[in-house]
Amino acid sequence: MGKLFGTDGIRGKANEFLTPELVYKIARCAGYYFTQNWDNPKILIGKDTRISGDMIESALVLGFTSVGVDVIKLGVVTTPAVAYLTKNTNASAGVMISASHNPMEDNGIKFFSNLGFKLPDEVEDKIEELYFSEKPLPYPTGEGVGRVWEDLTLKDRYIEYLKTTVKNRFDNVKLALDCANGAVYQLAPELFTGLGAKVHIINNQPDGTNINADCGSTHPERLAAYVKEQGLDLGFAFDGDADRLIAVDKDGEVIDGDYILAICGKYLKGVGKLPENVIVGTVMANLGFDIACQREGIKPIKTKVGDRYVLEEMLKGGYTLGGEQSGHIIFLEYSTTGDGLLTAIQLLDILISTGQTLDRAKTILQKLPQVLVNVKVGNKEKYHTNTEIAKVVSEVEDVLGQEGRVLVRPSGTENLIRVMVEGKDYDKIQDYAEKIASVIQRELA
Repeated sequence: MGKLFGTDGIRGKANEFLTPELVYKIARCAGYYFTQNWDNPKILIGKDTRISGDMIESALVLGFTSVGVDVIKLGVVTTPAVAYLTKNTNASAGVMISASHNPMEDNGIKFFSNLGFKLPDEVEDKIEELYFSEKPLPYPTGEGVGRVWEDLTLKDRYIEYLKTTVKNRFDNVKLALDCANGAVYQLAPELFTGLGAKVHIINNQPDGTNINADCGSTHPERLAAYVKEQGLDLGFAFDGDADRLIAVDKDGEVIDGDYILAICGKYLKGVGKLPENVIVGTVMANLGFDIACQREGIKPIKTKVGDRYVLEEMLKGGYTLGGEQSGHIIFLEYSTTGDGLLTAIQLLDILISTGQTLDRAKTILQKLPQVLVNVKVGNKEKYHTNTEIAKVVSEVEDVLGQEGRVLVRPSGTENLIRVMVEGKDYDKIQDYAEKIASVIQRELA
């Protein structure tokens, strides 16, 4: 049997891998599964601003309704908005159409259960089994055909909910929002303006092709320059579907997920809201993060890279704060998934509560130099069995000893091998990272 679902739904180049035919068929299989487990199932569909979103939405609607599932279209919303609304309406499931931080030519479909979490692996497996089994699925007629509604007001419920999670208003705070020309381009200004902030907005003119294009959380340098030029207090950069956040301080210094977790974790520990004084992170977290946690009496637990693994560990241990260096931060008290908007307002709320500026709060963490190189390859799966790559990684690890580390892993969403080297001397680790990357390129091109 083939494999469709990856670590973050089904993702690929729109109209090449992610064709309308594939989407239609997977929607019929998923819809049929829900008809077998729900009475009168209803599915919510949201999308980001990619040009292919309408095409994929149409194929989903066609597939769901053809097996008798009702659909409510939410329009352009964020991934965490779909998760929240799926949990807090009587929906059976939700689907977000997005490829997150990937380029505009990619797209994806991510399913959420009625509890607001990503579908369990066993449910994805059952849907895939239907897809590849070629089992004939029913075509109900008459009143059995699914209905379609569009409700663009449901997103307002999400925004109003977010406002209830903070204690302070943001009056007189001057901030910039980089909306990545993505799903948050309307919601972010509405949220922060509603909380009283003086908002400056960049990259909020989506045209279907400019999502994540040299902007947003993967390119915070534009936001950093803007915050400095305008003399603002801080800035927030989101990705295409706004499930991650990168901040910048008044000096234009980038504040990634490691800093955000440390700042928020220290505060939550201080007010008795950090269960067992644990933060769940990933193996990508900087060694400086571990040092900061140790100093503050916080225990970092590490998982594989991927917010789903962070969430699994949080649920297993009853922890409420976790996330990734990339800016996927999960506040499990308030949300079932990483949420860039929620993270931004929680961080700002903590700064106001403690009377700190972001540039001051970030001093909790002193990072070791870290170099990340992404290598495009022909087949990332061959990495696991390649002896030449294993050899060069071992050589670099021996040189670094206890003063650094190497992490090489295939991307969960793209045909890339990611090389991370960490150590005290930036120039040396840059050379080591490039050395490993060149071997990977040679071996797996």
